[in-house]
Amino acid sequence: MANRKPRADALLTLEEVYRKPVGPASNPKSLYALLLRFVAWRRERNWSETTLKTQTHHDYRFILWAAERGLHYGAEITRPILERYQRHLYQYRKANGEPLSTRTQRTALEPLRVWFSWMAKQNLILANPAADLELPRLEKRLPRTILSVEQVETVLGLCDLNTPMGIRDRALLELLWSTGIRRGEVEKLEIYSPDFSWRILTIVQGKGKQDRVIPVGSRALQWLGRWLYQVRPGVLVNPECKALFLAMDGVEGLTTSGLTMAVVPYLRASGIEKGSCHLFRHAMATQMLENGADLRWIQAMLGHRSVESTQIYTQVSIRALQAVHASTHPAEQDMEDESGLLADLSASDASELPAG
Repeated sequence: MANRKPRADALLTLEEVYRKPVGPASNPKSLYALLLRFVAWRRERNWSETTLKTQTHHDYRFILWAAERGLHYGAEITRPILERYQRHLYQYRKANGEPLSTRTQRTALEPLRVWFSWMAKQNLILANPAADLELPRLEKRLPRTILSVEQVETVLGLCDLNTPMGIRDRALLELLWSTGIRRGEVEKLEIYSPDFSWRILTIVQGKGKQDRVIPVGSRALQWLGRWLYQVRPGVLVNPECKALFLAMDGVEGLTTSGLTMAVVPYLRASGIEKGSCHLFRHAMATQMLENGADLRWIQAMLGHRSVESTQIYTQVSIRALQAVHASTHPAEQDMEDESGLLADLSASDASELPAG
């Protein structure tokens, strides 16, 4: 179930995240045993399940790679071996022949740095071989798709309001656009999360295990109220389920994959070929910024720890920059009477320009 909590007495073993022992697993100095010990140590310190499973996945992949080369113990791993693994990731090709992206390579290496640093601090190895490992530099890329207001409205208009699922999906899409919350945060929302009198939404244990309260627009609240009070009771089968957005079987809440499956068909039907829930997060941030919102307020809405993560939207938001350019660049001052020429170019001459 979507709202299922991990058992307090359960130890997160590698078997629980689709793995089996590698090499001399019973030897406490083996990489496999050290990884089990590291995961248990981090879990005792309240790391999130998502982070644990993701990072364990990458550490485990390294263990498999090392075992194929006869390396089974933490003391056997040196910096040249880690650099060799880094080259392996760089040269690796997926089934379709494409290389791993720089971000994927970096994501696979960062958990190793954390893991080996822990080993060294615990005196389980003499020195940290990953201490000076230089990770691939990330390209600073803008979001590939930024929905316009018109595009968002088109997507919202595709919900069939004559069906319970259509009402649910409309409420979901309106909430995504109004607040810009993450898909994983939506999954954790419960029926008590929205406060209609205060017009706020409480997000409990969002990314980084942070709680936060954010405003919700009146329009989104109207659709949420319609779903929550008029439609959801008729869908609900399991009264123990408190999830705000139910799967249509009425037994449990929508999981992250269920949220994607709910949102994607509307995007594709409107002609948007890539992207899912996150598109509404990008759209909200960009559109509010273009309408004059301060970057710090956008940061608070999105739940970014650093404003640097939010600054990407200043590069995406081109409308204000265009206005400043048009009003201040000297070459533009004599173009006030030439708007008709530009319109003619858009209507006729532009069609004759070479593609690309």
